[in-house]
Parts: sequence; C-alpha cells; structure tokens
Amino acid sequence: MRDFSYDIYKDLLSCLQERNTAFATMEEYFDPNFKQDQPIVLLRHDVDRRPKNALEMGSIENALGIKATYYFRTIPGVLDGEIIQELVKLNHEIGYHYECLAETRGDFQRAIADFELNLLKLRKFYPVKSIAMHGRPLSKWDSRSLWQEFDYTKYGILSEPYFDIDFNTVLYITDAGRCWSNAAVNLRDKVTTRFEFKFFHTKDIIQQLREGELPSIIMFNIHPEHWTAGLIKWTKVWLTRMFINFVKRRVLNCFKYLGRLRAGE
Repeated sequence: MRDFSYDIYKDLLSCLQERNTAFATMEEYFDPNFKQDQPIVLLRHDVDRRPKNALEMGSIENALGIKATYYFRTIPGVLDGEIIQELVKLNHEIGYHYECLAETRGDFQRAIADFELNLLKLRKFYPVKSIAMHGRPLSKWDSRSLWQEFDYTKYGILSEPYFDIDFNTVLYITDAGRCWSNAAVNLRDKVTTRFEFKFFHTKDIIQQLREGELPSIIMFNIHPEHWTAGLIKWTKVWLTRMFINFVKRRVLNCFKYLGRLRAGE
C-alpha cells in the first residue's frame, strides 16, 4: 500500500481506535475538567496549502467518529471560509497557524497587529482558542519569538503546542516534509523530547502501536497537503514534495554553514 494515501491513513486511524484511544482536540485537552483514563491522541493538522485536502481528511475522520484540530494559515488560497465551516460541521476544532513575525520580517509591532487581524478573520468562522506556529523555512524569523514580547493568553488563547505541551511525556509524530523521519528537511517543526522513535513508513507506526511500544499520549501533526487518493494525484504530490525538499535541504545547509561562520569554526 502506498504511503501517504487515504487508505493507509484510514488504517492508522483504525489502529488507534483498536487501542481504545480517546481523540481530543486541543481545546478539550486544555479544558481544566479534562481527565485521562485511557490512551489519548491529539490529532493536529497544519493546513499550509490545499485546504480541500483538509476537508477530505476531516470527512474521513468524521466517518470514524474522530475529532481533530485544524490549524489554518490566513494567506490567500488557504483561508477558505466555506471549507472551515464544513470542518466545523464535522465537529472539528479550528486553530490559527500563525506566521506573523516571518510575514513582517521581524517587526514585532507590525507582527502583533497582523496576529490580531488574522485572529479576527478566523474567529468569524470559529471561536479560535489554540494557535500553532507555521515554520516558514525560507524565513530567518521564527514566529514563536513573538511571545518573548507579548502574551497570547491575553487573546483568549488556551494553548500553543510548542510551549504548552511537555513532549517528554507526549510523543510528537509529524509528517513534515512528507516523511516521518524528516530531520534533513525540517527546520522548525520539531520538539525537544526524550523519545527516540524512528518511523520510515506509516505502517511502521501502525506496527509499533499494535505491539504496544508507543506512549499512552501521542500528538500527530499531519499536513493534509501530503495525502491523497489515486495514483496520478499521488505521483504529482510526490514529485512536488521531492523538489520542495531538495530546496529545503539546500536552505538548511546554508543556515548551518552561516551558523558555523558566526561561531568562528
């Protein structure tokens, strides 16, 4: 079975359900009354591109009785009110995938104004209570740095996963770069953790779940743009991602080289 297809995604979700897993949105997980008495999956989606793919994944999840959190960028072509409303009808949570500091090239005052404006745009469709940084690997600015000067909780935000989750107790699994072992093409979509699991195919995750090797709390960060059905669409996505990953590798190597220069190596 091809990886990053909807068929294997359904297998992954079904395998998680076999564990008697509770799927919690970020809003639910950070509710003071939330209780953990069974394995938990925080199913998160970063909608970087192709919002129609997000709706397809959301429909698959809803058919299985599963809820997820969808973080939307607010750029043209991604901020699609109709799709967001459809996801809400499917019982999914909507979050804000912010990139303000990268958008404003490090101008903190413009960045917080941009954050406020875009949060209002999203809240026309859903009462957003969770945010997550968009990495923007081609930018030198990490938008999480915005919170060195400002406080997102003042905007009614309950959580930013990179700050509010202890990833030494919650296993973080991401398909950033359309691969599960993605260090070579991943600049910011990573966490500090004690876990050392390696996955090269979705079936590897499924196998370790069935063998009971994974922790009881897992956050999946799955990008809908990477997943599709049908050989032609799948091949197109694969070729596009091969090119993007090539560019990202070059950029990351440049960053590493500049870092060594600054360090005097």
